[in-house]
Amino acid sequence: MPSTSTFSHSTLDRSSLAPPRADRWGPPVAKAVVVHGLLILALTWGVQWNKDVELATVEAELWSRVPQQAAPRAVEPPPPPPAPPAPQPRPEPRPAPPPPGPTEAEIATAKAREKAEADKREAERRAAEKREAERKAAAEKAAAEKKAAAEKERQQKLAEDRKRAEAEKREAQLKEQLRQDQLRRMMGQAGATGGPQSTGTAQQSSGPTPGYGAKVAARIKPNVVFTETAPGNPRAEVEVRTAPDGTITGSRLIKSSGNAAWDEAVLRAIDRTGSLPRDTDGRVPPSLVIGLRPLD
Repeated sequence: MPSTSTFSHSTLDRSSLAPPRADRWGPPVAKAVVVHGLLILALTWGVQWNKDVELATVEAELWSRVPQQAAPRAVEPPPPPPAPPAPQPRPEPRPAPPPPGPTEAEIATAKAREKAEADKREAERRAAEKREAERKAAAEKAAAEKKAAAEKERQQKLAEDRKRAEAEKREAQLKEQLRQDQLRRMMGQAGATGGPQSTGTAQQSSGPTPGYGAKVAARIKPNVVFTETAPGNPRAEVEVRTAPDGTITGSRLIKSSGNAAWDEAVLRAIDRTGSLPRDTDGRVPPSLVIGLRPLD
C-alpha cells in the first residue's frame, strides 16, 4: 500500500524538501526481508507436512516511501462436485389377479373324464388278471400232462422190464425142468423101473406125502399181495422146481386162473417165498405143482 505523507502548504521548510538520508532506508528494507523470509519458511513447512492444508495467506502492510505491491491471494481449490442423487426405488409390480375358478360344467367334465379313465384302468387290470390266470392254468395243465405222460412211459417201461424178466425166468425154469426130467429119466433107468405095484423104496419115495401140498401152500400164502376182486375164486396152478435143500430155482404158470392179476400175484408170492419146507422124510421134491385160489 503506498505510503501517505501529509504536507502543509503553509509550513514547508527546507528540511522536508531535502532528499532523504541514507540511514532512513535500512530498517524498512530489513523488515521487508525478514517478513518475506518468514513467509517463504512458513509456506515450505506447510507444503511438507500437509499438502492438503490450504496455503496460509499472509498479509503484511509495509510503510515505505517506495510503493510496494501486495502478494497475490492464494487460489482456493474449486469445491467438489455435488454427489449424484440416490436412485429412487422402483415401485413393485402389482400382483396379477387370480384366475377365475372352473365352472360347474368344467368340474363335471373333469369328473366324468377321471371316472372314464378309472374304469378303463380297472378293465385293463381285470383283463390282465384273466390272461394271467389262463396262462397259469395252461401251464399247470401242460405240466400235469407232461407228468402223466412221463409216469405212463415209466409204467410201460416197468411192465416191459417185468415181462422180459419173467420171460427170461420162464426160459430158465424150462431149461431147469428139462434138466430135472433128464435126471429123473437117468435115475429111473438106473434102478427105479418098477411098475405101479412095485414095493421098492425108490419107487415109493418118488412123490411127496399127502399133506405136503397144504404145507407148501401155507408157506406161500402169506407172501401173496392181491387187492383186487376175482369173481368165481379162480384157481391158478404153478409148477415149482427146487434144489435139494428146498431153495426155489424156478416156477412157471401151467394153468391160468383166467385173471391175469391173480396169476401175477401167485408167481410173485412164490418168488418172495424163496424156499419150500422139507417133507416128513426130510427131503424136498425137485418139482411139484401148486394150486392157489384168492379166497382159500
